Amino acid sequence: MRIALNAQLLNTEESYRGAGVSNYSQNLLAALGKEPGGHRFTAFVSDPYFHAENVTLRRSQGFVANPLARIAWEQTALPLALKQLDADLIHGLVNVLPLATSIPGVVTVHDLSFVRMPEKLPPAKRFYLTRLCGASVAKARRVIAVSRQTADDLVGCFGVDAQKIEVVYNGVAENFHPGDAAETEKFRLSAGLPECFLLYLGTLEPRKNLTRLIDGFARWRESDPAAQGVDLVLAGGKGWYYDEIFQRVQERGLEGSVHFPGFIPGPQLPHWYRAAAAFVYPSLFEGFGLPVAEAMACGTPVICSDAASLLEVAGDAALIFPSEDTDGLVDALRTLFAQPAVAADLVQRGLTRSRRFTWEQAAQQTVAVYTAALL
Repeated sequence: MRIALNAQLLNTEESYRGAGVSNYSQNLLAALGKEPGGHRFTAFVSDPYFHAENVTLRRSQGFVANPLARIAWEQTALPLALKQLDADLIHGLVNVLPLATSIPGVVTVHDLSFVRMPEKLPPAKRFYLTRLCGASVAKARRVIAVSRQTADDLVGCFGVDAQKIEVVYNGVAENFHPGDAAETEKFRLSAGLPECFLLYLGTLEPRKNLTRLIDGFARWRESDPAAQGVDLVLAGGKGWYYDEIFQRVQERGLEGSVHFPGFIPGPQLPHWYRAAAAFVYPSLFEGFGLPVAEAMACGTPVICSDAASLLEVAGDAALIFPSEDTDGLVDALRTLFAQPAVAADLVQRGLTRSRRFTWEQAAQQTVAVYTAALL
C-alpha cells in the first residue's frame, strides 16, 4: 500500500504547538516507519526538522502557522498532490480529510470538545472544526478514535456508523519510565523546583479545569497540616482564555506557592513527572489524556478527574474525583498525603497500567485500519 498522511500540524518547536496532536503525529509516523509489510508511507509536513525512518517526507513552506492558508492547502493543493503521488489511501492525522478527492480516506479524531464544550473554544476554531470534522468523518472509509469516549461522541454527535470506527489508543514513549532517585533530585535542584510539589502538565485553557485545581489546592492548604510545604506547579504553554487561571492564583493569595514554568520540552518531561510528589489532572474533558499515562509510566502517583477518557486510561491506578467537585479533589489530596501505602500502591498499579499503551501497538492497529479501509 502507498499511504499518504497529512501531518501539517506536526511541529517540533519547543512550544505548546509541539504537544498534543503534534506528539501523536510524530510518534505514530516514527512507529509506522518501523512496521513490517513493505508499505510505503509519505507524510506531508511543514516542519523543517522532523525525520522518521522509512517515511518519505513532502515538506511544504511554513504556512501551517496561518490556519486559513493551511485549510486552503488541505482542501485544494493536497488533493492534487495525492493524485500525482498515486496514493492508495490518505490518512488525516488530526480530525480532517481533503474533501475534494476520490482516494479512500482514514481520519483520526482526537476529541469533540468543540461540540461537547463549545463555550471553551474561540468561535472561529469551533466553526471550522465542527464543519470540516463532520464532513470528514462522513466521507472517511474508516475513522480512528483515540478513546472509547471519542468513539461514542462520534456516534452521538455526528451520527457516524459505529461499524466504521476503530479505537486506537495513543502510546507512551519508551523514555517515560522510573528514574534514579539521585538523578531526579539533581534535576529538581537544577530546574529550581520546590522540594515537594504537585504537578499539572498540559495546555493552560478552560477545559483543563485549572481554576478548580487552584481552589482545591488552596482549600487543602487551609485545612490540612500535611499540605504545608507542598507547592503546585502548573506546567504548559498558554492556550486560550487563560487569564482567569492567573487571576485565580492572585485571588487566592497563592503567588508564592503556585508556579508557571511554561512549556516543557518533550525530552525533559520524564524528569518533571519523576520529580513530582504526585501528578494531578483535573480536566473536564479529554480525548485521551496522555499525561496521565506518562506520569504513571514514570512511577508518579496520579490524581485525576472522572472524565470518561481519563477513566479509560487510569483504570484503578489513580485516585479519581468528580471533575466538578472541589471537595472531592481535596479529599483525594488528603488521602494521598496521609496514607503512604495508598501512594505506593498507586505507583505499582500505574506502572502496570501504563504498559498497555505503546506506539508499536498503535502503529500495528493503524495499519490494520488501512487494510480494512481498502477492502
